[in-house]
Amino acid sequence: MRTEGLAKLLAWLSPSFPVGSFAYSHGLEAAIEEGLVHDRATLQAWIADLLAHGSAQADAIFFRHAHAAVLGNSKPGYVEVAEIAAAMRGTGELALEATQQGESFFSAIADAWPVDVKGWRDALAAAAIRPAFPVSVACAVASAAIPVDDALCAYLHAFAANLVSAAVRAIPLGQTDGQRALAGLESDVDAAVAASIGRSLDEAGAATIAVDALSFRHEVQYSRIFRS
Repeated sequence: MRTEGLAKLLAWLSPSFPVGSFAYSHGLEAAIEEGLVHDRATLQAWIADLLAHGSAQADAIFFRHAHAAVLGNSKPGYVEVAEIAAAMRGTGELALEATQQGESFFSAIADAWPVDVKGWRDALAAAAIRPAFPVSVACAVASAAIPVDDALCAYLHAFAANLVSAAVRAIPLGQTDGQRALAGLESDVDAAVAASIGRSLDEAGAATIAVDALSFRHEVQYSRIFRS
């Protein structure tokens, strides 16, 4: 990967990029409230399951297909991926998490970076589709000619890192244990990237039912600090 491509990934998927990722826990706060996640071991296992069997794996498939559609200049193909990715959210909070970040990402790219995503945004707007986060990121990285495997690895690492950050604040978990968990998830991120190779849109899905159930509970949780 070219140096400029790496620099873009580091900027676009960093905690400082203005998509509001810090405000979401992807149901993790409810899992902490229920005592299902309470230390480094349970946190690491929770995120590893999301990478292998949950929304992160589904999003990896959406990411690959959106990236391929942009490289192939196929707006119908891109719209199809975006429509499925936006619909495949188990609860209102998880849908908000995906689409709010996707829209904010597109806005930040359009306002600050010399990467042309306008035509793709217009295609989604014409179809009345709100972009999910992986679809927006995939569009930008394809438009910037960044290789899909490198970009997807960075995307999934950022997903895991955001959940670790949420757990550090909510359990609470020490910063060192947070880093140990993230280091322990390196092989899970690599495996999730590899597992998404060659998979069709029909194979995109999740088997983490507990996350959806906890997200429903989070919607009415009395005290909370995250939006999902």
